[in-house]
Amino acid sequence: MNWDQIEGNWKQFKGKVKEKWGQLTDDELDQAAGRRDQVIGCLQKKYGWQRDQAERELETLTSSW
Repeated sequence: MNWDQIEGNWKQFKGKVKEKWGQLTDDELDQAAGRRDQVIGCLQKKYGWQRDQAERELETLTSSW
């Protein structure tokens, strides 16, 4: 699924993100509002990942959705 489709279905995808990365808050995800860079930034901040790792983790989740 491409990121445009995810943005369009953000409410459903947000549940998957919360399920996988429970440290992310609803407020953070609502603020990201489906913007890929914002979600990556949240993952970096909460989990201490480098950008490339956050991108890989997010890509893994989006490819299985």
